[in-house]
Amino acid sequence: MASHSDTIMDDRKADRPDSPQVAGVRANHRFDEGALQAWLEANLEAFEPPLQVRQFTRGASNPTFLLTSGDRRWVLRKKPPGALLPSAHQVDREFRVMKALGGAGFPVPRMRALCEDASVIGTAFYVMDFMDGRIFRDARMPGLEAAERRALYDDLNATLARLHGIDFAAIGLSDYGKPGNYFARQISRWTSQYVKDVDAGRDPHLDRLIEWLPANIPKGDDIGIVHGDYRADNLIFHPAEPRVIAVLDWELSTLGHPLADFAYHLMMYRMPLSVFAGLKGHDLEALNIPSESEYVEAYCRRTGREGIPNLAFYIVFNMFRLAAIFHGIKGRMIRGNAASAHAAAAAAKLPLIAEQAWRQTGAA
Repeated sequence: MASHSDTIMDDRKADRPDSPQVAGVRANHRFDEGALQAWLEANLEAFEPPLQVRQFTRGASNPTFLLTSGDRRWVLRKKPPGALLPSAHQVDREFRVMKALGGAGFPVPRMRALCEDASVIGTAFYVMDFMDGRIFRDARMPGLEAAERRALYDDLNATLARLHGIDFAAIGLSDYGKPGNYFARQISRWTSQYVKDVDAGRDPHLDRLIEWLPANIPKGDDIGIVHGDYRADNLIFHPAEPRVIAVLDWELSTLGHPLADFAYHLMMYRMPLSVFAGLKGHDLEALNIPSESEYVEAYCRRTGREGIPNLAFYIVFNMFRLAAIFHGIKGRMIRGNAASAHAAAAAAKLPLIAEQAWRQTGAA
């Protein structure tokens, strides 16, 4: 794992398009920075005051902050303020899974400290190393040489296949999720959250999917660690090399079906850039990005699979889940505790994703 000196962002790169963007702490996310500084002095090795806190502009679920102390930088991730659904925003789970995976050599930031005492800054939070690298929010990865773009996509694929091959029991995560019936449980969970969030209203396509999905679950129940939100803009790539150095945003991770995780990632081929950092409608050959079939074949080769029967179900399931997540963002926005300035834009995409999901069923 990189040392602190390796994870400091050069201020000369701060305006680089693929660098993480930070700004002042938003009014509805402010907390007692003095209390945080005192806690960091007692719990974070090498921390020395004074503390500077800025907020990352991206992220619609758990608010994320850049902590600066002299020439050292860390990242703080916390629960959002306000009333929360009981199963959401479990930052302690994020901390646990990344700590375990880091110990196994998987690319995640080094975990530094977890605070479950809400009296410090109002919610639970954790602190991890800041990783300096590139984040691609545009799936086309503009500005790169064609060969590098191809290599980056290959490492995207290889990193997810590597995650799905990790022996979760061997790294202490045998109780990280319930074994078996993954799709039934997930469909029930997201249906329940969708129905309970009355502030966000209902969507006719999601209502149809609630009936279609349980009736079309494929047979088989593979189990592995699933990230739950694996896509290029939740990863940090090396500043100059075509490889992943950190996988972020593990809030939705659990033990589940690897094909659910892979199909979520594969949605980039079925979604336009304007909706979900997608590739639909772009000339992949000209961009030197593998086709969907090539990408599936590479993943299957790395994981020992002979194709993916029922791929459409896995895609529909993930579009449904994504729509349900955006439904939750819409609800939090209405209640005033959404974590991102981009929450309104995310909420506006909800009906588009729900409609696209229903079209994938072939029943539209």
